[in-house]
Amino acid sequence: MHGTPHIVSDVMTTTVVSVGRDAPFKELVQLMRDWRVSALPVIEGEGRVVGVVSEADLLHKEEFRDGDPDRYTQLRRIDELAKAGALSAGELMTAPALTVRPDTTLAQAARIMARARVKRLPVTDDVGVLQGVISRTDLLKVFLRGDEEIAEEVRREIVSYLFPSPASVLRVDVREGVVTLVGRIRDTSLVPVAARLVRAVEGVVDVNFDLSPDRTPPATTDPQRTSGAGRP
Repeated sequence: MHGTPHIVSDVMTTTVVSVGRDAPFKELVQLMRDWRVSALPVIEGEGRVVGVVSEADLLHKEEFRDGDPDRYTQLRRIDELAKAGALSAGELMTAPALTVRPDTTLAQAARIMARARVKRLPVTDDVGVLQGVISRTDLLKVFLRGDEEIAEEVRREIVSYLFPSPASVLRVDVREGVVTLVGRIRDTSLVPVAARLVRAVEGVVDVNFDLSPDRTPPATTDPQRTSGAGRP
C-alpha cells in the first residue's frame, strides 16, 4: 500500500574525493579542508573501498602530542596511540570500511550512521567499488519535498485505502511538512494506524488530526425493490 521509500542512490553525492593507501597525512588534512568533508574513502585497484579516514583518526596526532605515551597506553586503546604516529592513509584508516549499497533505504542508512556514530558512508556496488558518498545532510534532503508532493502521496497511498469515500470524507492539508487530516470518518479506530503510516512518509515532519466521527447511518436497500416484490 505504501509508496516506494527513497533509497541511497536518490540522494547520494556522486562526485567523491578519495585517496589511496599511500596518501600522506598533510594531504588528507588539505583535502578535507578543501572539499569540506569529514571523512575520505581509501581505495585501491579499480576503486574498491578498503577503508575510511575520518577527522577523528587525524585528531589523534594532536591529542597525543604533549602527553606521556606510557600513561595514555593505560587509558586509551593501543590503536589510537598508533594512529597518533601514523603518516599515511593506510596507517590511519578504519578498516574494513563501513559501507552501504545504492539500493539501501534512507531509513536503513540513517540507522547505520546513528549506531556507528559516523557522519558519512561510502556507497559501493556489489563488489565494493566506490559509487558515491551519503552524508547526514543528504539524508535530510527528503525534508525538502514540496508540501503538495507529500499531500498527494498521503491521499493516494494512505487516505484512499484507510478512509475510502463515501464512508469518509477527508481533506489532506500540508504546511511546512506538517500533515493535517481534516474531515469525517466512519471508523475512528483507524486513526492510530493512519498516524503511523503518515509519519512514515518521507518528508513528513509531523501529523495532526481535525476529525469528527461520521454517524450517518449506512444506506439500506429496500428488499421489495431488490426482489421485485409488489410488481403487478
